[in-house]
Amino acid sequence: MWESVAAIYVALTGLVLPEQAPSRERRSLDVLLTYENGQQQILEVDEKQHFTAARALTLEYYPAGVKLGFDASRWLARSQSLTGREPGGGFGKSKPPLFPGEGGRHRQRAFRDALADLLPPVHDWLPTIRISDTEVTAVTAAPDPVSSLRTLLGDRGVPAACLASE
Repeated sequence: MWESVAAIYVALTGLVLPEQAPSRERRSLDVLLTYENGQQQILEVDEKQHFTAARALTLEYYPAGVKLGFDASRWLARSQSLTGREPGGGFGKSKPPLFPGEGGRHRQRAFRDALADLLPPVHDWLPTIRISDTEVTAVTAAPDPVSSLRTLLGDRGVPAACLASE
């Protein structure tokens, strides 16, 4: 997996990925689900700023056959459609040392998303589930939001036993 991650970093920055990142180069996950059987699974909610040219680039570098809890082709299509319309300000500022220069934050976010997608199998975790902001809007607008969310999570790979209604 190191080769894939390093290739993504080179594509994003033109630099060689150091084997050890600076201690300040860390992130928190949105949600880490832990099931009764001990299995774990990351759940991430992606707002519009996660759909960028940098994110499209990372998705194109995913190894064939990688297991994901979302439709990567939909993430790629939306990222490509929003390319050139990335938010500015704090959403795009430089993030040295690993992501220097213009658009550093977009590249950093895309790289971190790729890590969250690619590394779970290394730790025997279930595939990362991603839910887009547009899906959140649809779930909250549904006549039965709880049922709608249950269906979405089941479709993304949350074990059925964990989705039982109360």
